[in-house]
Amino acid sequence: MAKPKVVLAYSGGLDTSVILTWLKEKGY
Repeated sequence: MAKPKVVLAYSGGLDTSVILTWLKEKGY
């Protein structure tokens, strides 16, 4: 289950901080 934000962040490669924040919110 990949969220659009995560997909965009990964394909962009510029929003690494956003990914980390999202993962933190998920509890990873």
